[in-house]
Amino acid sequence: MEKTNSDLSRRRLLFGGAAVGAGALLTACTSNEAAPTTAQTKDTGDAQGNAAPGQKVVIGFSAPAADHGWIAAITNNAKAQAQAYSDVEFKSVEAGADAAAQRAALSTLIGQKPTVIVLLPHDGKELNSFGLEAMAAGIPVVNLDRAFPDARAYRTQIKGDNYGMGVAAADYIITQMKVKGVTAPVIGEIAGMDELELTQERSKGFSDTLAAAGFKVANRRAARFTVDSGQQEAAQLLQALPKMDALWNHDDDQGVGVLAAINQAGRSEFIMVGGAGSKQAIETIQADNTVLKATVTYSPSMASSAISLARLIGQNKGMSDLVELQVPKDIVLASETITKGNASAYAKLGF
Repeated sequence: MEKTNSDLSRRRLLFGGAAVGAGALLTACTSNEAAPTTAQTKDTGDAQGNAAPGQKVVIGFSAPAADHGWIAAITNNAKAQAQAYSDVEFKSVEAGADAAAQRAALSTLIGQKPTVIVLLPHDGKELNSFGLEAMAAGIPVVNLDRAFPDARAYRTQIKGDNYGMGVAAADYIITQMKVKGVTAPVIGEIAGMDELELTQERSKGFSDTLAAAGFKVANRRAARFTVDSGQQEAAQLLQALPKMDALWNHDDDQGVGVLAAINQAGRSEFIMVGGAGSKQAIETIQADNTVLKATVTYSPSMASSAISLARLIGQNKGMSDLVELQVPKDIVLASETITKGNASAYAKLGF
């Protein structure tokens, strides 16, 4: 998919807390000052590179129970990636039903002294104290998806671009409304769990981008990332909006219920955009026989990457294609838009 300037600006890496942005790179490439006599380059002579077996790394892992497909894919991807390395031992602990239960389970991990801990917290704010404790004990933490507010609570954080999801969904809707000649569209939104910062960021990206085009959300409901909650909230939204032009549903798992409610109501006058990029959503978009015309990515493949990053951290290595000697501090994955035209390219990433 073609990247916009805003997409590229959101793809950022932080090294030891210092941001390296596109502007800095461009300045380095176009400065009129004389180039240094010794270039800062990366030796690419080792064909196998970081993939070669090295020092053994014990990775402790915790994620919430798989109550929907995205979370299940997170755990499955992490296990599969760990099994791909002969020098990685994978130790998983149950996360329990809430942040308190996960905190208790994680305390046992510190006692086992793994090399690195990879964690998708129930709630980043509530588990921030655990991250601080583990880091203080000399165990690097790789945080997944739900951000810790304190940068000292993790060695590396990898997550999707939640604000960018909202931007991408809004951009698609704005473009389609212009194509249809709709100047004052009625737009609905079905969010995920409102208490999570990631949901708030998604909604803000959506509303900010719509506002820039002179549009706004007419009705917003919050579901729970589950099929049942998606169906329930969609039914109420459809009753509140007897006519609608576009709908953004934050999560493709709950989107199964959203589509069920739409079918039950016999509604088809609007377009719908999903969120995350489930296999079922991608196949539905390809079939082009429902209101679902696009979804914006938030791929659970980030769990696979988190395991690879943890292994590198445990072996005191950097990323093979980067000049820096250490793994970046923060990695934000861009949200891309899947439509019928490019769905086949994204099918392998569906969960």
